[in-house]
Parts: sequence; structure tokens; C-alpha cells
Amino acid sequence: MSAKSAINKEVFTPHDEKMLAAVQVKRRTKKKIPFLATGGQGDYMTFICLSVTNKKPSHVSITKVKQFQGSTSFMKRSQWTVDQLRQVNGIDPNKDCPEFDLMFENAFDQWVAGSAGEKCTFIQILHHTCQRYSSARKPEFINCQSKLLGGNSILHSAADSVTSAVQKASQALNERGERLGRAEERTADMMNSAEQFSVTAQKLAMKHKC
Repeated sequence: MSAKSAINKEVFTPHDEKMLAAVQVKRRTKKKIPFLATGGQGDYMTFICLSVTNKKPSHVSITKVKQFQGSTSFMKRSQWTVDQLRQVNGIDPNKDCPEFDLMFENAFDQWVAGSAGEKCTFIQILHHTCQRYSSARKPEFINCQSKLLGGNSILHSAADSVTSAVQKASQALNERGERLGRAEERTADMMNSAEQFSVTAQKLAMKHKC
């Protein structure tokens, strides 16, 4: 089981939530954390996770999850509602990069994702989710590539692919129906011709007997 699947199963499923996206990150700037704050457990991996409740009305959360070295379990460390998110900074709007910042009402973190691709996917889904679920003021997305915020997102692309597939299937069925219709017409014409031939043959036979 992958780390993200395990996080969803351990952290979110028990609370009747589903994880929409997660990105493994490291801080760009060292933060002085008291020894007791980490429980003295040494190194750890950090994930920023986006989740939504299964029950309506839906509530979206952004959660910081950690896995300490030597442990197989994941721990929820901090959590914000999507309405507390004020700004998402993609750092460079002209190229893919792994860095991004998240600014909340009471917190500001500077992160580096495991890869530029992971960061881009997370921001795409985060932006789409904010547009859909934010009830209050929507967060500001700055220095983000247009492909992450516009109609070229993976979510829209997936929807477009499904729509295209349905349209192609419908077109194929229509074409098949037209071919079947033409075949039925040809069959009917052939039956009519055969019937007319039979009638003509019978008339000729009767004349010949006479």
C-alpha cells in the first residue's frame, strides 16, 4: 500500500472523510521547533493533504500529516478549513517548479514538494476544490501557471475525455443504426423485387398455358 493510500485509510476514512489529494513536502526554511513539540522522535516525513467529508453539507480541510522515522503510522498534526486558506503562491508562473507557499489566517508555510509534478497536481486539485466548496472569500492563487488554474486542468481534461468518449460512442451507434437502416431498406427492396418477379413469372406461365 502506498503512503497516500495508507494516510487516507488511517487518518481520513475513520472520520468519514475521503482524501482528494496529498503531496509530500519539506520546508524551504528551517523552523525552530522545541524538542518536546516533536516528542523527540527524530526525522519525519510531512504530507499536506486535502480532504472532504462524505456527509452533506461537505466540509473541506487541509491537513498536515507526519510519519516519524521508525513508525508505520501517520499522525495528524495541524488542520485548517479551506475557508481559512488565504493565499496559494506557486512561486514561478513561467515554469514547473516544486516550491509553493500556503498562507492561512494564522499560519504561513514555505514548502518544497517531492517533485514539480506532485506540486502541480496538488495545486490543480486544490484550486478546483476551492472554486467548488469555498463558501466564504475564495483564496488567492498567485504566481501559478495558467494550466493549473484554467480549462487545461487534469480534472477538466478527464471530464472532456469522458464527454468525447460518450460522443464518439453515440456517433458510432448512430452510424451503425444508419447502416442497419440502409440494409433493411435494401432487403425490403430486394423482397419487393422478388415478389414482383414472382407475380410476373406467374402471369407469363398462365399466358403460356392459354
